[in-house]
Amino acid sequence: MKPKHIGILLGVLYGASFRLFFMWLVSAIDADLNAGVGWLVSISFLCGVPFAIGYIRIHFELQQNPSLPRKRMIIVAWQPIFIFLLAAFVTFIEGTICIALALPAFMLLSSLGGLLAGWVHRVMFQRKNGTLLSVAVLPVVIWPLEIQLPSMSQTYQVHNEIVIDAPADVIWRQLASVTVIEDGELPLSFNQLIGVPRPVEARMDASGVGAVRTSYWEKGVVFKEVITGWETNQRMAYDFDIDPEKIPDEALDPHVKLGGEYFSPLNGEYRISENSQGETVLHLQTTLVDNTNFGWYSRLWGEIIFRDFHRSLLVLMKNRAEAAASA
Repeated sequence: MKPKHIGILLGVLYGASFRLFFMWLVSAIDADLNAGVGWLVSISFLCGVPFAIGYIRIHFELQQNPSLPRKRMIIVAWQPIFIFLLAAFVTFIEGTICIALALPAFMLLSSLGGLLAGWVHRVMFQRKNGTLLSVAVLPVVIWPLEIQLPSMSQTYQVHNEIVIDAPADVIWRQLASVTVIEDGELPLSFNQLIGVPRPVEARMDASGVGAVRTSYWEKGVVFKEVITGWETNQRMAYDFDIDPEKIPDEALDPHVKLGGEYFSPLNGEYRISENSQGETVLHLQTTLVDNTNFGWYSRLWGEIIFRDFHRSLLVLMKNRAEAAASA
C-alpha cells in the first residue's frame, strides 16, 4: 500500500476511533463532570481530531511526495475528513445537521494540521515521528483541561423583517394560528438542505397573554409557545416551552436538539410597524441561548440557521397577508 493511501486510511480510522472513544468516555464518567461537554460538542473533538487527521494525511503523503506544495497540502488534508464524515452519515452515526455544522471547522483544522506536518518535515526531519505521536494524542490532552474551564454560555438575539403590502390588521390575523402550510408555500432554504424539519402548522388555544400556541413541524417535532405579550395589530411575544424528551432524536441531531443541553431558543416576538415610506413592516425576533464553548463559531451558525428560518416564515406571512388583502 502506498504511503498516501496509508495516510488516508489511518486518518479515517483515527477519526472513527475518537468518535467512539468520546462516546464511551462521556457515558463512563459521572454526568456532573462532563455536563455540557459531549464528544462532538467539545473543543477537543472539533479542533483536535481534524487537526490530527490532517497532520496524519500529509505526514504519510510527504513520504511519497516530499516536494508537495503548500497549496496541495491544504486540499489533500481534506480527503480523510470527507471519507470519515461520509461514513458517519451512511452508518447513521451522525445526521446531516451536525455534519454540515462541523464540516467548515473540520476542513480548516485539517488544513492547519497538514501545513504543520509539512513544516515539521522540512525543519524537524529527524523528530517527525515523535511529533506525529504528540499530535495524535492532542485531543486526549485537551479534553480533561477543557471540562475544567468555566462555561462560556451566551445569549443573543436574531432579528429579521419584511415589508408587506397589506394592512396591519390583515397581517395580524396570520400570526397566532397558522393553518396547514402547503408544499411550495415555504421557499427553498438552507435549513431544508441540511435536514432541518419544516414547520407544518401552529394552533392557538385562546388569545391574549397566557394563551398557548402549539407549533407542529415535520418528523414529529412539537413544542409550545406561551404568550407573554399581546397588543392587537402591533405585537405578540412568547416564551418557548420545549420538552426535549418529546422531540424525536431522528428529527434533530441530539447535539442541536431544541431545548437540549447545548442550544435552545428562549423567547420570540412578532412586531408590526410602519417605516418612513409608510409601508407595513413585520418583524420577527428570537432570543437564543448557546451553552457550547465554541464562541463566535456556534453563534455564527445559530444566526445563519435562525435567520434562514425567520426568512421562510416571514415570506409565508407576506404571501398569505397580501393574498388576503387582495381578496
